[in-house]
Amino acid sequence: MVSHLKAPISPHQPVLYQYIIQALQPHAGGLYVDGTIGAGGHAFGILEASSPDGQLLGLDVDPRALELAWQKLAFFNERVFIKQASYTNLQEQLEAMGWKAVDGILLDLGISSMQLDTAERGFSFRIDGPLDMRFNPQNPVSAETLVNELTESELADLIYKYGEERYARRVAHAIVRARPLHSTQQLAQVVAGVTRSGRFGLHPATRTFQALRIVVNQELQALQKFLPLALTSLAPGGRIAIIAFHSLEDRIVKQFYRRESRDCLCPPQQPVCTCHHRAALQEITRRPIQARPEEVRLNPRAHSARLRVAEKLA
Repeated sequence: MVSHLKAPISPHQPVLYQYIIQALQPHAGGLYVDGTIGAGGHAFGILEASSPDGQLLGLDVDPRALELAWQKLAFFNERVFIKQASYTNLQEQLEAMGWKAVDGILLDLGISSMQLDTAERGFSFRIDGPLDMRFNPQNPVSAETLVNELTESELADLIYKYGEERYARRVAHAIVRARPLHSTQQLAQVVAGVTRSGRFGLHPATRTFQALRIVVNQELQALQKFLPLALTSLAPGGRIAIIAFHSLEDRIVKQFYRRESRDCLCPPQQPVCTCHHRAALQEITRRPIQARPEEVRLNPRAHSARLRVAEKLA
Protein backbone atom coordinates (compact mmCIF):
# COMPACT_ATOMS: atom_id res chain seq x y z
CA MET A 1 0.00 0.00 0.00
CA VAL A 2 1.22 3.53 -0.68
CA SER A 3 1.44 6.22 1.92
CA HIS A 4 -1.09 8.42 0.10
CA LEU A 5 -3.89 6.00 0.95
CA LYS A 6 -4.13 5.17 4.63
CA ALA A 7 -7.80 4.46 5.14
CA PRO A 8 -9.09 3.29 8.50
CA ILE A 9 -9.92 -0.39 8.06
CA SER A 10 -13.51 -1.36 8.76
CA PRO A 11 -14.27 -5.02 9.48
CA HIS A 12 -17.55 -4.62 7.60
CA GLN A 13 -16.14 -3.76 4.15
CA PRO A 14 -13.45 -5.37 1.94
CA VAL A 15 -10.10 -3.62 2.30
CA LEU A 16 -9.69 -2.94 -1.42
CA TYR A 17 -13.19 -1.42 -1.57
CA GLN A 18 -12.27 1.02 1.20
CA TYR A 19 -9.10 2.12 -0.58
CA ILE A 20 -11.04 2.66 -3.81
CA ILE A 21 -13.52 4.99 -2.11
CA GLN A 22 -10.79 6.85 -0.23
CA ALA A 23 -8.68 7.17 -3.37
CA LEU A 24 -11.44 9.12 -5.14
CA GLN A 25 -11.85 11.49 -2.15
CA PRO A 26 -15.62 11.98 -2.61
CA HIS A 27 -16.94 15.23 -1.13
CA ALA A 28 -20.19 17.12 -0.88
CA GLY A 29 -21.18 18.81 -4.12
CA GLY A 30 -18.82 16.66 -6.18
CA LEU A 31 -19.62 15.06 -9.54
CA TYR A 32 -18.54 11.47 -10.11
CA VAL A 33 -18.65 8.81 -12.82
CA ASP A 34 -18.70 5.06 -12.30
CA GLY A 35 -17.99 3.81 -15.82
CA THR A 36 -18.73 0.17 -14.95
CA ILE A 37 -21.45 0.51 -12.36
CA GLY A 38 -22.30 -3.19 -12.23
CA ALA A 39 -24.53 -3.94 -9.26
CA GLY A 40 -23.79 -0.52 -7.74
CA GLY A 41 -21.48 -1.42 -4.84
CA HIS A 42 -18.77 1.17 -5.49
CA ALA A 43 -21.35 3.74 -6.57
CA PHE A 44 -23.12 3.34 -3.23
CA GLY A 45 -19.88 4.08 -1.40
CA ILE A 46 -19.15 7.17 -3.51
CA LEU A 47 -22.65 8.56 -3.04
CA GLU A 48 -22.56 7.87 0.68
CA ALA A 49 -19.19 9.62 1.06
CA SER A 50 -20.29 12.64 -1.01
CA SER A 51 -23.46 13.32 0.99
CA PRO A 52 -25.57 15.33 1.13
CA ASP A 53 -25.48 16.55 -2.48
CA GLY A 54 -22.74 14.79 -4.44
CA GLN A 55 -23.99 13.31 -7.71
CA LEU A 56 -23.00 10.23 -9.67
CA LEU A 57 -23.42 9.12 -13.26
CA GLY A 58 -23.30 5.33 -13.63
CA LEU A 59 -22.67 3.66 -16.99
CA ASP A 60 -22.86 0.01 -18.04
CA VAL A 61 -23.65 -1.87 -21.23
CA ASP A 62 -25.15 -4.82 -19.32
CA PRO A 63 -28.93 -4.31 -18.88
CA ARG A 64 -29.11 -6.83 -16.01
CA ALA A 65 -26.41 -4.93 -14.12
CA LEU A 66 -28.37 -1.70 -14.53
CA GLU A 67 -31.46 -3.31 -13.00
CA LEU A 68 -29.47 -4.35 -9.94
CA ALA A 69 -27.82 -0.93 -9.68
CA TRP A 70 -31.19 0.83 -9.71
CA GLN A 71 -32.41 -1.41 -6.90
CA LYS A 72 -29.33 -0.78 -4.76
CA LEU A 73 -29.11 2.96 -5.37
CA ALA A 74 -32.80 3.96 -5.30
CA PHE A 75 -32.21 5.39 -1.82
CA PHE A 76 -30.14 8.23 -3.35
CA ASN A 77 -32.98 9.26 -5.65
CA GLU A 78 -32.15 12.44 -7.61
CA ARG A 79 -28.42 12.21 -6.81
CA VAL A 80 -27.81 9.21 -9.08
CA PHE A 81 -28.20 8.89 -12.86
CA ILE A 82 -27.83 5.50 -14.54
CA LYS A 83 -27.47 5.03 -18.30
CA GLN A 84 -27.00 2.01 -20.55
CA ALA A 85 -23.85 3.10 -22.36
CA SER A 86 -20.22 2.17 -22.71
CA TYR A 87 -17.60 4.14 -20.81
CA THR A 88 -16.10 4.88 -24.24
CA ASN A 89 -19.08 7.25 -24.72
CA LEU A 90 -18.10 9.22 -21.62
CA GLN A 91 -17.97 12.65 -23.20
CA GLU A 92 -21.33 12.28 -24.95
CA GLN A 93 -22.91 11.20 -21.66
CA LEU A 94 -21.40 14.12 -19.75
CA GLU A 95 -22.59 16.57 -22.40
CA ALA A 96 -26.11 15.14 -22.12
CA MET A 97 -25.92 15.70 -18.34
CA GLY A 98 -24.61 19.24 -18.78
CA TRP A 99 -21.51 18.36 -16.76
CA LYS A 100 -18.39 20.14 -18.05
CA ALA A 101 -15.93 18.33 -15.76
CA VAL A 102 -16.10 15.78 -12.95
CA ASP A 103 -14.27 15.28 -9.65
CA GLY A 104 -13.73 11.55 -9.89
CA ILE A 105 -13.93 8.65 -12.33
CA LEU A 106 -13.94 4.95 -11.45
CA LEU A 107 -13.51 1.98 -13.78
CA ASP A 108 -13.74 -1.59 -12.46
CA LEU A 109 -12.63 -3.71 -15.39
CA GLY A 110 -13.26 -7.34 -16.10
CA ILE A 111 -16.18 -9.54 -15.19
CA SER A 112 -18.48 -9.38 -12.17
CA SER A 113 -19.51 -12.23 -9.90
CA MET A 114 -23.09 -11.63 -11.03
CA GLN A 115 -22.11 -12.26 -14.66
CA LEU A 116 -20.00 -15.30 -13.78
CA ASP A 117 -22.80 -16.87 -11.76
CA THR A 118 -25.43 -16.50 -14.50
CA ALA A 119 -25.12 -19.61 -16.65
CA GLU A 120 -26.89 -18.21 -19.70
CA ARG A 121 -24.34 -15.38 -20.00
CA GLY A 122 -21.71 -17.98 -20.92
CA PHE A 123 -18.80 -16.48 -18.98
CA SER A 124 -18.04 -19.38 -16.65
CA PHE A 125 -16.43 -22.74 -17.31
CA ARG A 126 -17.72 -24.01 -13.96
CA ILE A 127 -21.41 -23.96 -14.88
CA ASP A 128 -22.70 -25.02 -18.28
CA GLY A 129 -24.19 -22.40 -20.54
CA PRO A 130 -24.08 -21.13 -24.12
CA LEU A 131 -20.77 -19.83 -25.46
CA ASP A 132 -21.80 -16.19 -25.23
CA MET A 133 -19.55 -13.91 -23.11
CA ARG A 134 -21.10 -10.65 -24.32
CA PHE A 135 -21.39 -7.79 -21.81
CA ASN A 136 -23.88 -6.18 -24.18
CA PRO A 137 -26.40 -8.71 -25.55
CA GLN A 138 -26.75 -6.54 -28.67
CA ASN A 139 -23.15 -7.22 -29.64
CA PRO A 140 -23.30 -9.30 -32.88
CA VAL A 141 -20.14 -11.31 -32.08
CA SER A 142 -20.23 -13.99 -29.38
CA ALA A 143 -17.59 -16.42 -28.14
CA GLU A 144 -19.33 -19.16 -30.12
CA THR A 145 -18.73 -17.16 -33.30
CA LEU A 146 -15.00 -16.94 -32.61
CA VAL A 147 -14.58 -20.54 -31.47
CA ASN A 148 -16.34 -22.02 -34.51
CA GLU A 149 -15.42 -19.62 -37.30
CA LEU A 150 -11.81 -18.51 -36.80
CA THR A 151 -9.01 -20.48 -38.39
CA GLU A 152 -6.70 -22.50 -36.18
CA SER A 153 -3.94 -19.93 -36.64
CA GLU A 154 -6.26 -17.03 -35.77
CA LEU A 155 -7.49 -18.84 -32.66
CA ALA A 156 -3.95 -19.60 -31.53
CA ASP A 157 -2.88 -15.97 -31.96
CA LEU A 158 -5.96 -14.74 -30.08
CA ILE A 159 -5.47 -17.12 -27.15
CA TYR A 160 -1.74 -16.35 -26.90
CA LYS A 161 -2.05 -12.57 -27.20
CA TYR A 162 -5.08 -11.94 -24.99
CA GLY A 163 -4.94 -14.95 -22.68
CA GLU A 164 -1.14 -15.16 -22.39
CA GLU A 165 -1.61 -18.92 -22.72
CA ARG A 166 1.71 -20.70 -23.30
CA TYR A 167 -0.09 -23.70 -24.86
CA ALA A 168 -2.12 -21.54 -27.27
CA ARG A 169 -1.32 -23.53 -30.41
CA ARG A 170 -2.12 -26.80 -28.68
CA VAL A 171 -5.43 -25.37 -27.43
CA ALA A 172 -6.38 -23.98 -30.85
CA HIS A 173 -5.64 -27.31 -32.52
CA ALA A 174 -7.81 -29.17 -30.01
CA ILE A 175 -10.67 -26.68 -30.44
CA VAL A 176 -10.65 -26.97 -34.23
CA ARG A 177 -10.64 -30.78 -34.04
CA ALA A 178 -13.61 -30.73 -31.61
CA ARG A 179 -15.76 -28.21 -33.51
CA PRO A 180 -18.58 -27.34 -33.49
CA LEU A 181 -18.63 -26.28 -29.83
CA HIS A 182 -21.72 -24.64 -28.38
CA SER A 183 -21.43 -24.69 -24.57
CA THR A 184 -18.98 -23.42 -21.97
CA GLN A 185 -18.30 -26.83 -20.49
CA GLN A 186 -17.71 -28.37 -23.90
CA LEU A 187 -15.01 -25.78 -24.50
CA ALA A 188 -13.61 -26.07 -20.97
CA GLN A 189 -13.25 -29.85 -21.30
CA VAL A 190 -11.45 -29.53 -24.64
CA VAL A 191 -9.00 -26.97 -23.23
CA ALA A 192 -8.44 -28.88 -19.98
CA GLY A 193 -7.49 -31.91 -22.03
CA VAL A 194 -4.39 -30.24 -23.44
CA THR A 195 -3.29 -27.73 -20.75
CA ARG A 196 -2.42 -27.60 -17.06
CA SER A 197 -3.84 -25.73 -14.08
CA GLY A 198 -2.32 -22.31 -13.45
CA ARG A 199 -1.14 -20.55 -10.30
CA PHE A 200 -3.58 -20.21 -7.40
CA GLY A 201 -5.28 -23.37 -8.64
CA LEU A 202 -6.66 -21.62 -11.73
CA HIS A 203 -8.72 -23.85 -13.99
CA PRO A 204 -6.81 -24.86 -17.15
CA ALA A 205 -9.39 -23.04 -19.31
CA THR A 206 -9.08 -19.70 -17.45
CA ARG A 207 -6.71 -18.06 -19.93
CA THR A 208 -8.62 -19.23 -22.99
CA PHE A 209 -11.92 -17.94 -21.60
CA GLN A 210 -10.24 -14.63 -20.70
CA ALA A 211 -8.90 -14.23 -24.24
CA LEU A 212 -12.28 -14.92 -25.85
CA ARG A 213 -14.09 -12.53 -23.49
CA ILE A 214 -11.58 -9.73 -24.13
CA VAL A 215 -11.95 -10.05 -27.90
CA VAL A 216 -15.74 -10.46 -27.89
CA ASN A 217 -16.12 -7.22 -25.91
CA GLN A 218 -13.09 -5.39 -27.41
CA GLU A 219 -12.00 -4.61 -23.87
CA LEU A 220 -8.45 -3.44 -24.52
CA GLN A 221 -9.47 -1.18 -27.41
CA ALA A 222 -12.22 0.30 -25.21
CA LEU A 223 -9.76 1.02 -22.39
CA GLN A 224 -7.28 2.69 -24.75
CA LYS A 225 -10.05 4.88 -26.15
CA PHE A 226 -11.39 5.73 -22.69
CA LEU A 227 -8.21 6.92 -20.95
CA PRO A 228 -7.67 10.18 -22.89
CA LEU A 229 -11.41 10.89 -22.67
CA ALA A 230 -11.27 10.48 -18.90
CA LEU A 231 -8.27 12.81 -18.62
CA THR A 232 -10.10 15.49 -20.62
CA SER A 233 -13.24 15.05 -18.51
CA LEU A 234 -11.57 15.45 -15.11
CA ALA A 235 -11.56 18.77 -13.30
CA PRO A 236 -8.18 19.96 -11.93
CA GLY A 237 -7.59 18.00 -8.74
CA GLY A 238 -10.03 15.31 -9.86
CA ARG A 239 -8.98 11.68 -9.57
CA ILE A 240 -9.24 8.60 -11.72
CA ALA A 241 -9.18 5.11 -10.17
CA ILE A 242 -8.97 2.00 -12.33
CA ILE A 243 -9.10 -1.62 -11.16
CA ALA A 244 -7.57 -4.09 -13.60
CA PHE A 245 -7.67 -7.86 -13.31
CA HIS A 246 -4.96 -8.98 -15.69
CA SER A 247 -1.58 -7.76 -16.85
CA LEU A 248 -2.72 -6.55 -20.28
CA GLU A 249 -5.20 -4.04 -18.82
CA ASP A 250 -2.90 -3.05 -15.98
CA ARG A 251 -0.03 -2.37 -18.39
CA ILE A 252 -2.20 -0.03 -20.50
CA VAL A 253 -3.27 1.94 -17.42
CA LYS A 254 0.27 2.12 -15.99
CA GLN A 255 1.79 3.29 -19.27
CA PHE A 256 -0.88 5.97 -19.74
CA TYR A 257 -0.41 7.30 -16.21
CA ARG A 258 3.38 7.35 -16.61
CA ARG A 259 3.22 9.08 -19.99
CA GLU A 260 0.81 11.76 -18.78
CA SER A 261 2.91 12.35 -15.65
CA ARG A 262 5.94 13.47 -17.69
CA ASP A 263 6.83 16.92 -19.00
CA CYS A 264 8.76 15.63 -21.99
CA LEU A 265 8.42 12.49 -24.11
CA CYS A 266 11.50 13.04 -26.28
CA PRO A 267 14.22 10.34 -26.34
CA PRO A 268 16.68 10.71 -23.42
CA GLN A 269 19.59 11.36 -25.81
CA GLN A 270 17.81 14.32 -27.44
CA PRO A 271 19.33 17.53 -25.99
CA VAL A 272 16.35 19.83 -26.63
CA CYS A 273 12.66 19.05 -26.12
CA THR A 274 10.66 19.29 -29.33
CA CYS A 275 7.51 17.42 -28.28
CA HIS A 276 6.19 20.23 -26.01
CA HIS A 277 4.32 17.64 -23.95
CA ARG A 278 3.39 18.78 -20.45
CA ALA A 279 2.41 16.61 -17.50
CA ALA A 280 -1.34 16.45 -16.92
CA LEU A 281 -1.44 13.80 -14.18
CA GLN A 282 0.25 12.95 -10.92
CA GLU A 283 0.44 9.26 -10.06
CA ILE A 284 -1.02 8.67 -6.59
CA THR A 285 -0.16 4.97 -6.64
CA ARG A 286 3.28 4.41 -8.12
CA ARG A 287 2.71 0.72 -7.45
CA PRO A 288 -0.75 -0.84 -7.73
CA ILE A 289 -2.78 -1.47 -4.60
CA GLN A 290 -3.79 -5.09 -4.16
CA ALA A 291 -6.22 -6.96 -1.96
CA ARG A 292 -4.86 -8.36 1.28
CA PRO A 293 -4.59 -12.13 1.81
CA GLU A 294 -7.59 -12.25 4.13
CA GLU A 295 -9.74 -10.56 1.48
CA VAL A 296 -8.53 -12.98 -1.20
CA ARG A 297 -9.53 -15.90 1.02
CA LEU A 298 -13.08 -14.51 1.14
CA ASN A 299 -13.13 -13.48 -2.52
CA PRO A 300 -10.65 -15.47 -4.65
CA ARG A 301 -11.35 -13.22 -7.65
CA ALA A 302 -9.68 -10.36 -5.78
CA HIS A 303 -6.25 -12.02 -5.97
CA SER A 304 -5.61 -10.51 -9.41
CA ALA A 305 -7.10 -7.05 -8.76
CA ARG A 306 -4.74 -4.09 -9.28
CA LEU A 307 -5.86 -0.57 -8.34
CA ARG A 308 -4.06 2.43 -9.84
CA VAL A 309 -4.97 6.02 -9.04
CA ALA A 310 -3.93 9.34 -10.59
CA GLU A 311 -4.86 12.98 -10.03
CA LYS A 312 -5.26 15.66 -12.67
CA LEU A 313 -2.90 18.57 -12.30
CA ALA A 314 -4.06 22.17 -12.33
